[in-house]
Amino acid sequence: MELSQTTTTTTGLYRAGLDESYRPLPSVYLALLSIWFVSACSWTFNTYKNRHFQTNNLQWALASVPLLKALQLALAFLFWYSCFYSQICSLWISFGVYVTGVLFQTAYFVSFLLISHGYCITYEHLSVTERRATAALGSIFYLTLVGYRASVPYFTVLLILNYLITFTLIFHQISQNLSVLRDQLTFIEDEDVQTMHDAVLTKYSMFKKFQSAMQVVVMAETLVYFNVDNSSVNYWLRLLVREWAQFCIFLYIGWTFRSQDLAPRFSVMPTVKSKEEKMTPPIYRIEMDSATFQEFSCGEWHIGVPTCDKTARDSIIVVIQHPHQLPHRLPAVTTASSRNLQPV
Repeated sequence: MELSQTTTTTTGLYRAGLDESYRPLPSVYLALLSIWFVSACSWTFNTYKNRHFQTNNLQWALASVPLLKALQLALAFLFWYSCFYSQICSLWISFGVYVTGVLFQTAYFVSFLLISHGYCITYEHLSVTERRATAALGSIFYLTLVGYRASVPYFTVLLILNYLITFTLIFHQISQNLSVLRDQLTFIEDEDVQTMHDAVLTKYSMFKKFQSAMQVVVMAETLVYFNVDNSSVNYWLRLLVREWAQFCIFLYIGWTFRSQDLAPRFSVMPTVKSKEEKMTPPIYRIEMDSATFQEFSCGEWHIGVPTCDKTARDSIIVVIQHPHQLPHRLPAVTTASSRNLQPV
């Protein structure tokens, strides 16, 4: 009897100390969990399904973001559901929500850094310097976010500095990639090489969309951290708006950089970024018979490779420009036996 009375009293005090304005939170977290979980499964399935179309290391890296978010929301739902309906608020579950939230935010911004560097878009791999810088910024961001959420003094200032450095680097890298792609488009148009035009234009439009999305992220993060209203009144509504805005931003970026059958030659890209100036060489095709090839002499066009073409009556000679030569226009061939000249 005494034990039962003690339990009843403890439960009553516990229920009395639990703010009823938080009651909608289990439903809110369950709805958000469903949305993020479906998104994570769809993203993973689409990446696996279209893995043959392009280099999809970026897409697999981005898959960690919705998975971490779904895990955080699942733990948050369990915490608030157990609080209201089982009268047990687990400290370990709340700690799990805290840790997964920090991991999600870190993965969120590391994915932005990878995209801004042009990983799997303009370059196949990151350079050693870029990998080290991304890892260092991710680690510092994680530590400062832990200190900020733990209310450690001065960590608010450190977090703001980290945001400034991260966003500055992201926008700087986006501007560099846009400049490189813009120069490539100009060169392609001048040389009238249309085969690479669609691929370069696709990459350019992707970075322009990402640049616009990052501007929205800056405004959203600014509003979140300058919102000092910590009251419990309508907390669930503010949470819903913040989480929905975050989901829409990542959905837009994810849709832009999803695995898909993109323009031809989209996967043609340098292995790593180089400081040397790059120029896109023109690609031409000239077909001639063997007799004309014997008389053909040009310093930039000197490699002849015979190819087998069963549909052609005569053997075809493929002439390839030396890669170390500066790009030039193909000199006019005035021999009567040359058959066609067109970019490939």
